[in-house]
Amino acid sequence: MTVWPEVSARRAFRVGAIEVVTAGLDAPPAALRGLSEWLCDAEQRRAARFHFDRDRRRFVVARARLRELLGERLGMRPQALELVPDSNGKPALAPRLAASGWRFNMSHCDELALYAFSRGREVGIDLEAIRPLAEADAIAERFFASGERLAYSAFTPSERPTGFLRIWTRKEALAKGLGAGLSVPLEKLDASAPPRGWSIESFSPQPGFIGALAVQT
Repeated sequence: MTVWPEVSARRAFRVGAIEVVTAGLDAPPAALRGLSEWLCDAEQRRAARFHFDRDRRRFVVARARLRELLGERLGMRPQALELVPDSNGKPALAPRLAASGWRFNMSHCDELALYAFSRGREVGIDLEAIRPLAEADAIAERFFASGERLAYSAFTPSERPTGFLRIWTRKEALAKGLGAGLSVPLEKLDASAPPRGWSIESFSPQPGFIGALAVQT
């Protein structure tokens, strides 16, 4: 049995009616070897493609933690879970487990992972570290919808770093919740006016980070 290291402690809270969990992504080599055994063959192949050990570790720990959290909800061992892409490419439980009604999504940035869990409602979640981005204006001009560009232009210079990330995480969370992937151009997806049947909420999972949660209502 793998014991999670102290630095990878998790914290659960609620954003609206949705359960959200944060978890650190640090893990010593001995624990990492055990956690990697929880991953399926496809996940292990994906992990092996990372060039940097740090990125490989973050991927393995994030996926292992997801399996642990889902296993707790389903009463299964993490390595026994079968995760598959749905019709839109969004990660989901395999058909034999889908009747449980559990829906989930995850995001990670730096050494923090963020997970959302819901029964019967699709969810999308995104996470970013708060930092200035030199290319923020160019990204906003190219990828923000008209309503988002209007909101971004209203920020003062001091508000723009956080304001940009707030809009971006909301946009990403909505795209992930919808399972849109690359099928909908980002500039056509306006998180300032979510589609009918969806709501989006911004929140701070911990100091220095901003998150957004999109929920099917």
